[in-house]
Amino acid sequence: MTRKVADCRKYPSESHCTLTISGEEDEVLRAAAEHAVSVHQHEDTPELREQIRGLLEDEKAGS
Repeated sequence: MTRKVADCRKYPSESHCTLTISGEEDEVLRAAAEHAVSVHQHEDTPELREQIRGLLEDEKAGS
C-alpha cells in the first residue's frame, strides 16, 4: 500500500504551520482531521475529511 502525506506547509495559514503527517491513508486522514480541528479550529465534518482526502499526496520513495 502506498503511504500518503498531508503537509500543512502547502496550505498557508495564519499560524504558519509546518506539520507533515505520513502513513496509510486512513491514519493520515484521521490525524490530519484531528490536527485541523485542534490547531486550525476547523469543524470535523464529512466535508472536511473529503477535502483533506483530496489533498493527500503519495509519499515519495526514501521519505
